[in-house]
Amino acid sequence: MNQHRSDSHALTAAYALNALDSGEREPFTDHIARCEECRLEVAGFQATAARLAAAVAQPPPAAMKQRTLAAVEGVRQLPPRRSTPLSPAPLGGALRRKAGLFAVAASVAAAALFAGLAAWQNQESRHYEQQARQVEQRLDDVSTVLAAPDARTAHGRTSNGAAATVVSSAMRNKAVFTAGGLPAPVAGTTYQLWLDHDGTMSPAGFIHRDGTVLVEGDTADAGAIGLTLEPAGGSPRPTTTPLLLMDLPA
Repeated sequence: MNQHRSDSHALTAAYALNALDSGEREPFTDHIARCEECRLEVAGFQATAARLAAAVAQPPPAAMKQRTLAAVEGVRQLPPRRSTPLSPAPLGGALRRKAGLFAVAASVAAAALFAGLAAWQNQESRHYEQQARQVEQRLDDVSTVLAAPDARTAHGRTSNGAAATVVSSAMRNKAVFTAGGLPAPVAGTTYQLWLDHDGTMSPAGFIHRDGTVLVEGDTADAGAIGLTLEPAGGSPRPTTTPLLLMDLPA
């Protein structure tokens, strides 16, 4: 009795992968209707199979196809299907006959998982490399202004209480803006920087939180820098009262 119960439990993976024929699937379906442990285990295997299928949805590298095809040669194959119908076998015998099939299914699932992981890692690697290059470039640009021999600094405070500092360099034709204690913008809005060119305000980038950003645009003939709260995505012209309007240091 104990051996039969053990064999029945061991068929959960084959059942989840639809690897049982009708003569075995129907008795096992009756079994899991009475066995909560098996029902939970089948659900777990089905969820795992779904995650493996999602992993396959990632485009694999070209070399992965050749490696997978080469690996198939070492996977144990199923015996040829017999033309003579076989009498229904007890669940205990089904476990032994399905061991080879489940091994093949597991091997294919593992290959699919590794292919998906390799593609995901490749994409993630490129993504983080690009981010690292962008951050490094921004740091270089900021450092260039701060280290300029003609760098000048001005300090101010926004109307909502944040401390602001601007460092500009006429030699580099650039400026750096730093904010500290900037309140989080309400949903759907963002902080936008502006350069004042003889009364005309031109967009100069964004600062989304406390920190330091390189001011965008030409600072050569700009007299002041401004900060407003704008709709998310920014505006071509200021739409709210400036939180800050500070002269650029000469």
